[in-house]
Amino acid sequence: MSISHYIRDIGRGKDGARALGREQAADLMGQVLDQRVSDLELGAFCIAMRIKGETPEEMAGFLDATHARLQPIRNAGVPTVVLPSYNGARKLPVLTPLLALLLAREGVAVVVHGFATEEQRISSQAVFAVLGIRPVGASTSLKPGQVAVVPTGVLHPGLERLLAVRRVVGLRNPGHSLVKLMNPCSTRSAATLVVGSYTHPEYQQSMSATFQLTGQNALLLRGTEGEPVADARRTPAMDVFHQGQMHRVQNLQEGPLTQLPELPATDAVATALYTENVLKDLLPVPTPIARQVQHLLHALKA
Repeated sequence: MSISHYIRDIGRGKDGARALGREQAADLMGQVLDQRVSDLELGAFCIAMRIKGETPEEMAGFLDATHARLQPIRNAGVPTVVLPSYNGARKLPVLTPLLALLLAREGVAVVVHGFATEEQRISSQAVFAVLGIRPVGASTSLKPGQVAVVPTGVLHPGLERLLAVRRVVGLRNPGHSLVKLMNPCSTRSAATLVVGSYTHPEYQQSMSATFQLTGQNALLLRGTEGEPVADARRTPAMDVFHQGQMHRVQNLQEGPLTQLPELPATDAVATALYTENVLKDLLPVPTPIARQVQHLLHALKA
């Protein structure tokens, strides 16, 4: 097998490249995930897509291939929120663990899947480790109120290989969009919500279109440095997707900020201590994160 004929289509530059259909994209990604392509082909695919950009139809095909191959996390009958955590903290503390634990406190099961793609950042996984929450294996069956930290390699080793290309070439690739859209749970009904996050407006448009095209259940927001948690300083706009239908549930907080929350340093120990203090009600939950929790709980019950 080879993906060279696909590379010829997508590798002709920004203006000359041709978009793939959904079935073609699924076949291409299937070969990538099955690790049936050479390192050279894999690199060419990543660079070509970086230049061309992914269409919603292509992302839908990539998701089809991925969902067909993932080792699913069993969550039958358990309301579940999926938090893709890949960006980590650079300027602000990574509060994805706080969001996960606040949801778990409400009886929701939470899947946090991720892979440290940038060694210079503090990852959610590092904060969870300080909190004593260890990664789980592929045989996990979720329970209400459980936070399951799942390494990407557990879900699929080929997906981890695709993400690892960034460490070699220094650029994101379709895998980084894919992991923020996928649902690794065995149940993909309204009882499971994926929290998608973006950093730039163009990704908001493409992710919205993909959620609509694939009929997924999700909440989409501009996250904190690409993490799926609301910026603790200012409430972002939030959209909920129910079987692909989009509803704006939270408008962007406008105007100047009159008060900033007290946030910890970005290191894992300080962030873990802050998280514990918030959960013990020694510190307030930042308003944007509290609103995100409420929107997620409401969407799960809708």
